[in-house]
Amino acid sequence: MSAGQEFRNKAQAFKGRITERLGRTTRNRRLQREGRSDRISGNLKQSIDKAKGAFRR
Repeated sequence: MSAGQEFRNKAQAFKGRITERLGRTTRNRRLQREGRSDRISGNLKQSIDKAKGAFRR
């Protein structure tokens, strides 16, 4: 897992959290869904990379 890839995954999860909260604030369900999917996707990618790293050791 490279540092750049780790940063991109964390940034995607963070962007998702912001988008989801913005959607809640504005009561925009589309933004909430997009934010939730970005957040989950970023966290899932981080978990996969951590699992790959554990098996490489």
